Amino acid sequence: MKVSLSWLNEYASINSDPEEMAAKLTMAGLEVEAYNSRFDYLDKVVVARVEAVVRHPKADRLNCCRVNVGEEVLSIVCGAPNVKEGMLVPCARIGAVLPGDFKIKKGKLRGEVSEGMLCSASELKLDADTSGLMPLDSSLVPGTPLVEALNLSDTVFEIDLTPNRPDCLSMIGVAREAAVFQDPPVELNLPGTVMPFERAAVSINDLAKVDIQNPELCPRYCASLLVDVTVGPSPFWLQQRLESVGLTPINNVVDVTNYVMMETGQPLHAFDYDLLSQNRIVVKTAGTGTEFTTLDGKAHRLESDMLMICDGEKPVAIAGVMGGENSEISEGTTRVLIESAYFNPVSVRKTAKRTGIGTDASHRFERGVDPAATRQVLERATVIMADLSGASIAEGIIDEHPMPCTAVEIRLNTDHLNRRLGTDLGSDKIKTLLESVAFGVARESENFLKVSVPSFRVDVTRPEDLSEEVARLWGYNNIQTSFPAVSPSRTSLSPILAFRQTVRECMTGFGFSEAVNYSFTSADSCDRLNLEVNDPRRSVETLLNPISEDMSVMRSSLLFGLLETMKRNNAQQVDTLKLFEVGNAFIATQKGVQPNEREKLSGLWTGSRVSPSWHAKAEGCDFFDLKGVIEGLLGHFGVTDAVFARASKEDHPYFKQGVAASIAVGGNFLGVLGQVDATVLKNFGLKQDAFVFELDMAALLASAPEAVVAAPLPKFPAISRDITLVVDRDVVSGDIMAEVASFVKKEKLVEDAFLFDVYEGEPLAEGKRSISLRIIYRSWEKTLKEKKVKGLHDRISKTLIEGFGAGLPS
Repeated sequence: MKVSLSWLNEYASINSDPEEMAAKLTMAGLEVEAYNSRFDYLDKVVVARVEAVVRHPKADRLNCCRVNVGEEVLSIVCGAPNVKEGMLVPCARIGAVLPGDFKIKKGKLRGEVSEGMLCSASELKLDADTSGLMPLDSSLVPGTPLVEALNLSDTVFEIDLTPNRPDCLSMIGVAREAAVFQDPPVELNLPGTVMPFERAAVSINDLAKVDIQNPELCPRYCASLLVDVTVGPSPFWLQQRLESVGLTPINNVVDVTNYVMMETGQPLHAFDYDLLSQNRIVVKTAGTGTEFTTLDGKAHRLESDMLMICDGEKPVAIAGVMGGENSEISEGTTRVLIESAYFNPVSVRKTAKRTGIGTDASHRFERGVDPAATRQVLERATVIMADLSGASIAEGIIDEHPMPCTAVEIRLNTDHLNRRLGTDLGSDKIKTLLESVAFGVARESENFLKVSVPSFRVDVTRPEDLSEEVARLWGYNNIQTSFPAVSPSRTSLSPILAFRQTVRECMTGFGFSEAVNYSFTSADSCDRLNLEVNDPRRSVETLLNPISEDMSVMRSSLLFGLLETMKRNNAQQVDTLKLFEVGNAFIATQKGVQPNEREKLSGLWTGSRVSPSWHAKAEGCDFFDLKGVIEGLLGHFGVTDAVFARASKEDHPYFKQGVAASIAVGGNFLGVLGQVDATVLKNFGLKQDAFVFELDMAALLASAPEAVVAAPLPKFPAISRDITLVVDRDVVSGDIMAEVASFVKKEKLVEDAFLFDVYEGEPLAEGKRSISLRIIYRSWEKTLKEKKVKGLHDRISKTLIEGFGAGLPS
């Protein structure tokens, strides 16, 4: 909401500067997002003296002027009839942007150079006068900024109000808050509302009737009537007020309803009385099959429970939201019926939501307006409208009030309040604070106050609300910081939480960044991942009220989100990504039953292996880079017997053939990793290779040993021996390593073994490849001798050669 400081000053004498005022309002709960001068657009408009005026040689109605702007004399072509030598006028210099987004540029008019613009008051939005240039006082100095010369000053605050403070959706509401926080506090000056009935020639009760058929949706409806109305432009002061808060002036009737709404927070509506059939207002729900065209020219299909304002035959407005075309004010309107009502906030909100109409009126009604101010606001609007339109006020006001509002009274225990806030405020101080914002307070006893809540504070209904009021009025900064008394004992994290945290630390240590994606995904995600028809992950849980079509089901794999994240990053020219995510995957069971949830750890690596630099060339990552990350993670948790086996395309169709592996520990499935298939990349809109993995967190935790057994440092040296085997290309190196691993387990002298080279090509035969292993031998009791190592190494080599049909390189 925009709030004009000069407008606020009509109700309270604000003595704080804008910065201080913004800080005070924010601490009072009215967050000021920004503030600026309303006359910033005049920053390049200065006082100028017309030194010479010469008739334009090619245009009868234009003059070529020499204009002194202080530091230089400019040539400006002007068409104003009142321009003359010696007069002081506003001059918009090159670069100025005037209202209407009109930019001042250097140019030529009929062949003559013009280096600025001499302005009228209307062009600067300083007056409605359009007759000619705006004359300035002769004592002003050329070159003086116009804002300084005319002492133009008005700050506009942009306030972000929380939904529970509808009372501050008005100038008076904000002024009430601002007045309290001045130093010293100032009084609030409310505008008068007395209606001069003596001017009336007719009675409204003879000309109009109001019938409320749904009092639970409209507890109060007031109406007044103006006759002999002349519709025309609003006076300049009214246009200025509306424009200062971002509203567009329309005419002197509609503008008054908007002005009073912004002043008081009570929305109003003006009907052309002569367009109301049977001169009646009927407040009722729409019924079925009704179509209604609103003031913006849009047709809306109404639902049966929407509250409407009708005349004797048809709807004329959507209650609390927007009026209709069929009763709007026009230039020919001579009689105006003004509406001021209180509508049920829930009803207005539902209607606005369903129709898709959001207005200043609905914004206020759906949060709650002052139910006791309905008539008072109507009286003020009627007086102003009659004055500006030259109308007469029909005698009386219709005030249908079938469900009077009940005043709220709260019994406040001051001891409880102080305990809740951590303060030590006396009852008199609390009474003073509450009375400063119009609460009525009476002392019942030493520790109890009886508080009457003003009708405009619809958000205050219980003692806790009063505690909040006292806290903000006393000042949050004045409340001393304290800490609760807690036991010094410290509880450790649960094993699952500690494990999850360790996984995150490991992955970040490997250079991965954690991604956090929605648990929702699109219904076609399984298709895009090429999952088989019978894949369990196709059993997705469908949402009843999805945020959007792209988030209509619960994810059955974390890979969906990681691939989408890769797409977004690639679109921003981020080609190298190392991401991981820890979260739940959901498999649907049966309707009405919660889905099965399994916590997963997924990761993605795409782009370069290392960041390019002077000492390392840019080189793409591959399957084995990601496999190394998995091995490092497993090694951190002491898992040393993990088996990586070739994964079939049938079980994992989203991986590229031959570049995928399943992971098992002790025969239990742990997860998979591999290169994403090209068709899947295309389905997700990706254009570069990606390598992914997905592990089951519960299986990973179960595979980790409960305790780590420490071993002493070896005393005796190790001996390493290499063996190179020539095998068929389809022999899996992992099978060879598994066989070697069995020797590590059963032979005490075999400490470790690892693969260090794989080669294909000449001089090897077609379909063959060589695999080189290194085996580490060590004794914990003595230094090994060559003979002992050679015998064991030959036995291992023979077993491998015979078991895999291998040969030795020639």
